[in-house]
Amino acid sequence: MNGRTTAGNNLDTVRRHNLSIVLGIVHRRGPVARSVLTQETGLNRSTIGALVAELVELGLVVERDPETSNRVGRPSPLIAANGRVVAIAVNPEIDAVTVGVVGLDARVHRRVRYPTGHVPTAREAAAIAAAVVDGLRPDLAAATRVVGVGVAVPGLVREEDGVVRLAPHLEWAEEPFAAELAAATGYPALAANDASLGANAERLFGAGRGASDIVYLNGGASGIGAGVIVGGEPLTGISGYAGELGHTLVNSSGIRCHCGAIGCLETEVSQRSLLRVLGMEAADNDELARALSAAVARGDASVIAEVDRQLGYLSTALRNATNVFDPERIVLGGFLGALHALAPERLPAMVAEQALAASAERLSIVRAALGSDILMIGAAELAFSPLLAAPAS
Repeated sequence: MNGRTTAGNNLDTVRRHNLSIVLGIVHRRGPVARSVLTQETGLNRSTIGALVAELVELGLVVERDPETSNRVGRPSPLIAANGRVVAIAVNPEIDAVTVGVVGLDARVHRRVRYPTGHVPTAREAAAIAAAVVDGLRPDLAAATRVVGVGVAVPGLVREEDGVVRLAPHLEWAEEPFAAELAAATGYPALAANDASLGANAERLFGAGRGASDIVYLNGGASGIGAGVIVGGEPLTGISGYAGELGHTLVNSSGIRCHCGAIGCLETEVSQRSLLRVLGMEAADNDELARALSAAVARGDASVIAEVDRQLGYLSTALRNATNVFDPERIVLGGFLGALHALAPERLPAMVAEQALAASAERLSIVRAALGSDILMIGAAELAFSPLLAAPAS
């Protein structure tokens, strides 16, 4: 009897594991044929059929008729993640709180940016997010399931409980923001560093797709954050704080950073400095990119000098990242992507001149592909993670 019980438990464990694998493939790849699932998993057709049927019954995937083709034989049905299974994404910033609704198919259904006009406290940000979620009830009512809330925070977040240890630009310290947000919205909430979530989003759905070793840097109003993917897995460190490349040394004669060090990347390369030479008070990434491009095209000497200065310090940081992590791809988001786009061949050449030749020979530097959706998708992926790990739970 004990043997039968153990065998039954083992079979159930294998089934649950296989459900997770199949759902993960469909979630990451988009609509795929059953035949693709059999090839990628190594499972037989009948097993795949049973797993898909269970995921359909759970409401996590849907079957679609295949597109017409000239291939002989009956075409395999397409399996797609159910976009009506959704997560709520939240991103508090220094001047706004952005809330989105993202489907299991990685599509952003809605994104609402609520300007604050000041740096919100953690309690304010949670209240604002809850109010926006209330306003999104019609969108949520159309969902078959809301799995919870994922939060992208520009700061150090303790992995196990979502406590924001330090978010200097938000002026938050030791804030249990995930718990506050869960209490305010009524949904379970998970929080992590925004750049780490952005790195994962680009790895799964954007410019990092297909690469197993990635360094992602994002530049925004709150400074420069980074996330590192090693062997296809996020590099988190013992408490979830790894990847703070915004605080790597690039200028030993620079100014003191808020972290206490001298010459950090985010003090030398900043959105604020670019806006200042452009004569702008504020701009989103697309507006900033257009303004930079126009100023460089007309030969604005002050803008060109600032771009040159920032690219020089950025190349030093990327040299460090290249030598330390040996990545296949460096992905640049936010205003860093806009800087790179001004002359896409220039930054790779600058990095190659400084980095170890062996580390740089296979490196590519690209602009992030997900644009303004990146943190919504990254935060939603955090909220989806328990479901993807255990679809039948």
